[in-house]
Amino acid sequence: MDYKDEIATELAANTIVVYGKGTKSAPRCGFTLETIEFFNHFGYPFEVIDVLENMPKREALAAMTDWPTLPKVFIKGKFYGDTDILGPMAESGELQSTLAEAFGGPAERKETIDLRQ
Repeated sequence: MDYKDEIATELAANTIVVYGKGTKSAPRCGFTLETIEFFNHFGYPFEVIDVLENMPKREALAAMTDWPTLPKVFIKGKFYGDTDILGPMAESGELQSTLAEAFGGPAERKETIDLRQ
């Protein structure tokens, strides 16, 4: 299986996928940690896939997204960028609507998120 097929399989298996440096339980960079904390606020399940040391997969992701940096966030197979894009979406309420649509309803727990801290 090539990396594009592997990525397609991962995206099909998970509604939210974060490709980052490290895992959900052991992030290996501040931006990945920030993205994990960001999604923890919404209460929906998400997967973090470590691509830190897998340069061919990182290159395949960069080519697919035209986004050179990590983390890379996909929701229901669509690429959204990172928290620089998702933060303003959350502030406007657009992200909450996107997530509710992707998961077929609201999350179990809801918290308001203030990213201006």
